[in-house]
Amino acid sequence: MATRHDTAAPPAKEGGAAPGRPAAVPTEAEQRHRARLSRRWQRDKRWSPYAFVSPFFLLFLAFGLFPLVYTGWASLHQVELTAPTDMEWVGMRNYTRIFDDDFFWNAAKNTLTIGIISTVPQLLMAMGLAHILNYKLRASTFYRVAMLAPYATSIAAASLVFVLLFGRDYGMINWALHFVGIDAIDWQNDKWPSQFAVSSIVIWRWTGYNALIYLAAMQAIPQDLYESAALDGASRWKQFLHVTLPSLRPTILFTVVVSTIGASQVFGEPLLFDANKGASGGAEHQFQTLGLYLYEQGWVNQHLGRASAIAWTMFLILIVIGIVNYVISRRLRASS
Repeated sequence: MATRHDTAAPPAKEGGAAPGRPAAVPTEAEQRHRARLSRRWQRDKRWSPYAFVSPFFLLFLAFGLFPLVYTGWASLHQVELTAPTDMEWVGMRNYTRIFDDDFFWNAAKNTLTIGIISTVPQLLMAMGLAHILNYKLRASTFYRVAMLAPYATSIAAASLVFVLLFGRDYGMINWALHFVGIDAIDWQNDKWPSQFAVSSIVIWRWTGYNALIYLAAMQAIPQDLYESAALDGASRWKQFLHVTLPSLRPTILFTVVVSTIGASQVFGEPLLFDANKGASGGAEHQFQTLGLYLYEQGWVNQHLGRASAIAWTMFLILIVIGIVNYVISRRLRASS
């Protein structure tokens, strides 16, 4: 007969808990180590976010704020490119000289006209393309990518292609105009044709970019608004006028302001379109913009002080545009 051997648990002590392993008491060195780790963790938690964003501020200080302050200081001095460290205080003379310069006002007028010729058709075409892409189309992703292809193209490559297209003797544009009875146009030497040609480069590069901005804003419009308008008998054109456009007012204002700022800084297109490859904007300065005028004063004529004054004048113009944008956007929000 087998015998069962059961081992009974030892009796518990008074208090109801079985005896356990006593907790080790940390030594003084371990306590100091834990305190150091805690302080280090607190410092890391507090200062790490600043360390993560510090590269942006360092780059902004080096390539944004410092050049802005330095050009403002240089605009109050007479300084040449050949001796950039030799500065002679002249106060506001650089500003008065550029305001008395007929070439400055010519560049300002050219910048304004090129900006209007390029911005208005550009945004209208972008709105139309976005409205078409807003409907369900086959290969819509391909069309959206194709819209960004001109934006991703180099300014130099695009400008050189347009120079060939607008050539006076062998350009494709004059070749096409010949078939409709229009004589050859000297696109690079006549005032208005040259400004139209430069504007066409800007239109080609930025229309698709603005179209995608409008498309993103259109896709954010609630479909209930279109369904309600359709139930009321509104056609697609009326839906566009009374639903799409009012909903796009902030986006339209944004693109107008950004395009205006970009038009005031046009530089590469007229520089490369010039037949002489100079900064004069044509033989008679017929398409010289403010950007080209600044470049001509600073790096061709080597007057860094005067070029700095032009840069700050352009900066003040952009501030005025920003203030106008702020006032208009506030009124639009108040009216809505």
